[in-house]
Amino acid sequence: MRREFEVRAEIAIEATPEQVWEAISTGPGIDSWFMGRNDVQRRDGGTVTQSIGGTTYTSTVTAWEPSKRFTYQSDELPDGTFMAFDYLIEGREGGSTALRLVHSGFLSDDWEAQYDALKKGDGMYLQKLAAYLKHFPGRTSTFNTLIPGPQVPDQDRVWEAFKSALGLTGEVTRGDRVVLSVDGLPKAEGVVESADYPSIPSVCTGDALYTFMHGYRDTVVVEQHSFVPGVDEKATEGAWKSWLATTFA
Repeated sequence: MRREFEVRAEIAIEATPEQVWEAISTGPGIDSWFMGRNDVQRRDGGTVTQSIGGTTYTSTVTAWEPSKRFTYQSDELPDGTFMAFDYLIEGREGGSTALRLVHSGFLSDDWEAQYDALKKGDGMYLQKLAAYLKHFPGRTSTFNTLIPGPQVPDQDRVWEAFKSALGLTGEVTRGDRVVLSVDGLPKAEGVVESADYPSIPSVCTGDALYTFMHGYRDTVVVEQHSFVPGVDEKATEGAWKSWLATTFA
């Protein structure tokens, strides 16, 4: 049986309202911090399509106010479930922006686990958006991928694995310097942009934005958004799949 939900989140972003608008209301902008491949018909009543792992989801734009408000709602599934995203943009002094998100709709079975994952995920993706606009302004992702791994109930084990891949020890805090070291990928120096123990650290290097997640039903997930051309997509995805499989064997 379906059940209604609502998640509210807010973040201050070091970017102008116009920059935030481009990041949340265009396909290339969304690709640079959110999931999958996205396309937006930029008008009221337009279509938003999102492709993740071979599945395409379709939504309709229900509010279109450039640099102020962007709202869209997914098509209703046969069981009556759907999701709606409502972004409100407010400019602040100094060229910064306050972004408010209301994520609502109806969920079906396993409501509590889904709702918990959405609460964590919405905040994480807003943090990713802020990191993207801070480190890669004016650029869009040339390659992005989301790699799901195994289900691992042990939170501490997952967190330590994340830290090991980033060359970190002890407590992880924003601003910590990292060295990403994963077999099959080039080593890269970077910085922690967010750290939410025991679920999610996000890291920016000079060329990419990485996020490690311990999310829905204890699934370990890695995301990468690259901002340079020539990334070997097959090799990169293979390296992450190998890391997930061997680390959590």
